[in-house]
Amino acid sequence: MAVAAPHTGSDLRSRVSDEEWRVRVDLAAAYRLVAHYGWDDLIFTHISARVPHTDHHFLINPYGQLFSEISASTLVKIDLDGNIVEPTPYIVNPAGFTIHSAIHAAREEVACVLHLHTVAGVAVSAQEHGLLPINQTAMLLNGQIAHHEYEGVALELDERPRLVADLGTKNAMLLRNHGTLTCGTTIADAFLTMYFFERACATQIATLAGGAELHWPVESVQEVVRRQVGGGVGPVAQLAWSALRRMLDAKDPGYAA
Repeated sequence: MAVAAPHTGSDLRSRVSDEEWRVRVDLAAAYRLVAHYGWDDLIFTHISARVPHTDHHFLINPYGQLFSEISASTLVKIDLDGNIVEPTPYIVNPAGFTIHSAIHAAREEVACVLHLHTVAGVAVSAQEHGLLPINQTAMLLNGQIAHHEYEGVALELDERPRLVADLGTKNAMLLRNHGTLTCGTTIADAFLTMYFFERACATQIATLAGGAELHWPVESVQEVVRRQVGGGVGPVAQLAWSALRRMLDAKDPGYAA
């Protein structure tokens, strides 16, 4: 993948549209928030966001930077063939390209794809029953989680059709023996879905580790919760996202550079 002369944040800001810059800032915020919650995995895993009004261009992390270092100007813009389309000194993770290009190509409405390797998420992905509807947070996602079998490190492009077929129209997926994945029509949607997903996984691991007999909610209440959240996280995602951005602005404002 091509490498070009370095640029500063101010140089890049003058070359991209206001819409792209807003996406860059939100995506960089998502990376910093993943680090804040301890969901990162050194320089691995990835979050991508579609660049508005382009031919399937999307932004992804510069391979080699910690999530706590990523800023709006260091994000790398690539196309569906993996070509870098904006001058940058950075490269991208090939596995990230495989997963994210597949979803961005197949799901026009998806603005953001988020993939993690947390301990809890990987643990649940390796359990035969997957995410159990044994707590409220898990039930918020009940019936909304797809599953994709592990096929090795995501470097083979021929995995993409199977990954897309398994995801279907859902916005959350357990990558078996691998981790978690969410997507959404906004970065806020994808992030809040992942927040619920990861919290449900962590709660499940803690619950099972306790060793006590499980108390299962009555089946009818799961249908109540499904009806209550039928619209997904969209109605509250922006409220939560605005609060998270305020926290970052106070504690870690470098993401917007």
